[in-house]
Amino acid sequence: MTESPVSQHTPDKSETPAPEGEASPQQRKQMEAAYQQMKRQMAMKKIAEEISHKIMVLSGKGGVGKSTVATGLALSLAEQGLKVGLLDIDITGPNVPKMMGLDGMRLHVEEGRIYPNIGHSGVKVISMAFLLEDEDTPVVWRGPIKLGAIQQFIADVEWGLLDHLIIDFPPGTSDEPLTVVQSLPDIDGIVIVTTPQDVALLDSRKSISFAKTLNVPVLGVVENMSGYTLRGKTEPNSRLELVGPGGKMIEVEADDGGDWSAVLDIFKRGGGEKTASDLKVPFLGALPFDPGVLRGGDDGVHRIIANPSGESAKAFAKVVEAISEQLSNEDESGVNII
Repeated sequence: MTESPVSQHTPDKSETPAPEGEASPQQRKQMEAAYQQMKRQMAMKKIAEEISHKIMVLSGKGGVGKSTVATGLALSLAEQGLKVGLLDIDITGPNVPKMMGLDGMRLHVEEGRIYPNIGHSGVKVISMAFLLEDEDTPVVWRGPIKLGAIQQFIADVEWGLLDHLIIDFPPGTSDEPLTVVQSLPDIDGIVIVTTPQDVALLDSRKSISFAKTLNVPVLGVVENMSGYTLRGKTEPNSRLELVGPGGKMIEVEADDGGDWSAVLDIFKRGGGEKTASDLKVPFLGALPFDPGVLRGGDDGVHRIIANPSGESAKAFAKVVEAISEQLSNEDESGVNII
């Protein structure tokens, strides 16, 4: 019986048998893909050797200021004269370029290599935002495409020699951090960012457990938005009573010049330190609630740059010092601290 035209099958070129001893088009395509993957893996290994320390910055939930903290850590390290890179892995919501004063910049590509843009203090920055024609354009990518872009951002970038690479992630413990851990050798550790609220702390615990599951060191917890300092002037050596959050009365005493200050716990305080203690990981320090940080993020001038002698800059410097201490402990012992 003769087949109908619908049931007849005409092989395409990829199915046509190749001459004996030659690879078919489909086989050549597979070989090319395997070759490109091998090149990328070799590039990742080389990059890993050229970067002294690789630090991931995670948060269990959004809105805790993770990107602000990642940017602050990079700038604080760079202000010490170190060579620093900042990799923005948040594919769907990249905010780092705006915070670094690089809004609207594009990436320079030459001979298949991607060159980072240079932000404040010489920090090298790579972000998905540099590829968008319009900042309002959403990135709607399925997992494999997104993960391929992350690998490309690691392997195809000319970072050069770096003392530190800070990697900023989207909130949660999804594909992005897993891909980086599996792709980039010798991750030094993870910094967990939280705010003092119970909800944020609950999600931070999940991030710490996630790190332990991957056998990646937890360098420590940073408590962001930890208290707002209120200042004023009154009669020298006098006492004042202030009404704080929740109606709590706060007593303050003015100094000889009449200056006084009080810390208001807008979002509570101390939860990050307690969480670190409960889960037996280091507490790296607390960063104050500083309206100037919010303005700086919008203006593209981080608080560390705008006010290098201010409280926020000093707090970031203490956190960086604590991170450096953890890295030093790892280097001396040769054992990752979990």
